[in-house]
Amino acid sequence: MKALRKLAPAPGLLLCDIPRPPPPGPGEVLVRVEAAGICGSDLHIEDWSGGYEFITAAMPVTLGHELAGRVVDSGEPGLPAGTPVVVIPSVTCGRCAACLGDDRDRCLDRRGIGMTREGGFAPFVLAPARNCLPLPPGFDPAIAALTEPLVIGARAVSVGGIAPGDRVLVLGPGAIGQAIALMAREAGAAEVTIAGRDDAPRFAVLERLGFHGLREVGNKGLTHLAASGRFDVVFEAVGMPTLVAEALPLLRREGVLVIAGIHPCPAEIPLNTVVREQLQLRGTNRGKQADWARTLDFVIRQGQALAPMVTHRLPLRDALDGFAITRRRDATKAVLLPEPGDE
Repeated sequence: MKALRKLAPAPGLLLCDIPRPPPPGPGEVLVRVEAAGICGSDLHIEDWSGGYEFITAAMPVTLGHELAGRVVDSGEPGLPAGTPVVVIPSVTCGRCAACLGDDRDRCLDRRGIGMTREGGFAPFVLAPARNCLPLPPGFDPAIAALTEPLVIGARAVSVGGIAPGDRVLVLGPGAIGQAIALMAREAGAAEVTIAGRDDAPRFAVLERLGFHGLREVGNKGLTHLAASGRFDVVFEAVGMPTLVAEALPLLRREGVLVIAGIHPCPAEIPLNTVVREQLQLRGTNRGKQADWARTLDFVIRQGQALAPMVTHRLPLRDALDGFAITRRRDATKAVLLPEPGDE
């Protein structure tokens, strides 16, 4: 079958022919991938710009961690063939002290579908049944594949402690920034401002999602974003180290800066500002099990209202075109659709 693979710790990806996964063992399912989204993480892995060196030991590996599809073979009676599912990419080991203590969110030896084990940029993927959440019949798999980035947004909002009435600033209008904005609004934020630079296509998506506090930064810096008042919570969703220091003055006293971007190098932080203003810096990454349940509920409730985020649907054979579109920031979410000829 065709698969988009990372072969070595150097720039580049390759669409390869590889064997189909083996039949599922007990507790596993084989999923026919119907939609797999291209993530900013995938771009970093493609150009090997830093932050993903941990996947080197797994190479060669098929990418793709935002995916939905249908079970075609099952080793789990409770999840029979034919069930439409969204796949949780973080696979816990089941053996470490945390897993044995029923605290899988703190697993010490997890593997990531699409990073450190075979992923969804292929017609089929093997996954633990516990990582597959059933979908309603007929639900659009491309929208279902948005669940993973929306989980990242939901976790970020939880980490930020968003409360009803908060004023929120999101730096970066890409897919993760949009997910944070959506989940902040869902959490009751009174005002959600999203800032970007030369991001007209993604601002257009945000407008279709119902956001109007869109601010073009240009070359003016960030100070002007707080002209009407400082923010309760600021989210950095760009992955640009210099933004960390620039964002701190935008916070009210005791405000919270949540860092969601993956950065290619360290950031300099004015610690005296942090101390004197009693600011908090918090990091956020993957979602917890509870985040997946509530976010999937959100996705199912919203349904086609989330469709503006899926800006491009491409066949798997055009995967590298999808990467190029995403890198140019013409796409919020380019989704790859495996076809029968890819099998």
